[in-house]
Amino acid sequence: MDNDDLRTLARKRLKATSDFKNFLLVLLGVSVILIVVWVVSGTDSFWPGWAIGGMGIAAFFMAIDVYGPGRSIVTVDAVDAVDAEVQRITKKSRPPGI
Repeated sequence: MDNDDLRTLARKRLKATSDFKNFLLVLLGVSVILIVVWVVSGTDSFWPGWAIGGMGIAAFFMAIDVYGPGRSIVTVDAVDAVDAEVQRITKKSRPPGI
């Protein structure tokens, strides 16, 4: 990978990290609002748990994307495999005789 590829990868990772942190802030804000509405409404069952749980599951998968094991740099072999696949696809998509 050349320097431009590494800079592009670094930008994507920084954006993903920033987006994840922003999502956590939104999760916190929405959770507080829902809990306040629940307290004011006076119902017995804790219905905000459904929304908070759903957003928690989304946060879990975002965290895996940002900090998980798939954050390694793509190797040269993988890049060569991608290039070979692109060539194979373009050969199939050409009409005969070209």
